[in-house]
Amino acid sequence: MPSSQLPRALFAMDPVHLPELFPPRLMARLQDLAHVDPELAVRDFADPEAARALADAEILITGWGCPHIGADVLAAAPRLRAVLHAAGSVRGLLGDAVWERGISVSSAVQANALPVAEYTLAAILFVGKDAFGLRERFRTEHTYPAPGDHGPIGNLGRRVGIIGASRVGRRLLELLRPLDLSVTLYDPYVDAAEAAALGAVPLSLDELIRTSDIVSLHAPDIPETYRMLDRARLALIPDGGVLINTSRGALVDPEALTDELVSGRISAVLDVTEPEPLPAESPLYRLPNVFLTPHIAGSLGNELQRLGRTVVDELERLAEGHQPVHAVSWADLVKSA
Repeated sequence: MPSSQLPRALFAMDPVHLPELFPPRLMARLQDLAHVDPELAVRDFADPEAARALADAEILITGWGCPHIGADVLAAAPRLRAVLHAAGSVRGLLGDAVWERGISVSSAVQANALPVAEYTLAAILFVGKDAFGLRERFRTEHTYPAPGDHGPIGNLGRRVGIIGASRVGRRLLELLRPLDLSVTLYDPYVDAAEAAALGAVPLSLDELIRTSDIVSLHAPDIPETYRMLDRARLALIPDGGVLINTSRGALVDPEALTDELVSGRISAVLDVTEPEPLPAESPLYRLPNVFLTPHIAGSLGNELQRLGRTVVDELERLAEGHQPVHAVSWADLVKSA
């Protein structure tokens, strides 16, 4: 496409993310597809320089740190026709006016699902071997456990319950399929045939929790899932069971979870919490049966370029007159993150 016909794009995100999202080769490819200033990443649409660029922008390339895009922003961007999000959910980013105007929206949420699924797979295999618990014991006793002295551990036939056939949940199910695990699934939008195709046995939520050694949360943070694991449901986790949460802290009652973990009845791998981060006095930082990480399951470091590549691929499709592969609609947000 001649340079004069290239669309005008504008970055709207915290500029600290640009080098990792768009390393030199990706940035060069992006600039072959659109007029974009690699030195300008908007944090405030009211800034004079940003406002001038917004007036001409046909495509917004958004990411973490992007200001909210509502009716006022759209009024200042009469040529805008697409928002390409180089991150996960657009739920809190886009106002109703974006959907009402029919602007094309795409998200790199699928690319971001892969590292979350990989983190969760690693957590499942580690807790199946009681790696975290035995590590704590090794640190204090400095001896290997005697045969038969490490409890019922191992990943042969381990019962793993997946809550939510989200993008992460589906990718995780794919990664689990070759392993000798017993996998079940709860998702109100998935029937028995689809669950079987995903490699899982469908169960009700309570039955899944009651019969799983490991419960892994992958449901979206929507009103229907708020505190879905309340005190009563946490009590259903078998003694010695493990909860893995790489979704959102709001899905779990934090006080009830803390009580269960302080009691030592169950263990947890938590990459997300509520609140986030936890206050310094939270016992979860110090409990030996809690493996706590600072929201690292999603894309970090060199993984971020997957998100940038997704945006560049989508931009190329738009330039060729095609619809985005990873399009997001308002209806999608009703049941997804």
